[in-house]
Amino acid sequence: MSPGVLFTVLSNIPWGQVIDNAPKVAEGATRLWNTVGARRRKPAAAAAPDESPGDGAAVTHTPAEALQRKVEALEAEVRQLSEQMQASSELIKALADQNTLLVQRIELHRRRMRQLAAGGLAVAATLTAAGLYVLLRA
Repeated sequence: MSPGVLFTVLSNIPWGQVIDNAPKVAEGATRLWNTVGARRRKPAAAAAPDESPGDGAAVTHTPAEALQRKVEALEAEVRQLSEQMQASSELIKALADQNTLLVQRIELHRRRMRQLAAGGLAVAATLTAAGLYVLLRA
């Protein structure tokens, strides 16, 4: 990507809005992180003890037992989804933190570029004035 295209793309970004919203994004990610973390810390419901007969007889499952097995399977799936949600919220928080740092660095570079431009303009004006002075003196 050429520098001109990159400059055009970067100049079209509403940096004021990005900078204004960066703390809100980080705060929202922190709230999400805390909410998911609090949910994860809650104790999970204890599983029902296995009541299968110990004498090796054929086991017939009643509808209630079948429902209990389905509930246990769903609880396991919910635990797995909760772990995935925890991992996703960790990722979102990390991305929000990185975004905040990126915005801060870009703002710092923008300020430095303005200072360099002002300094370059001052040097150019000084050189122009000195050149005019030399031409008019001669």
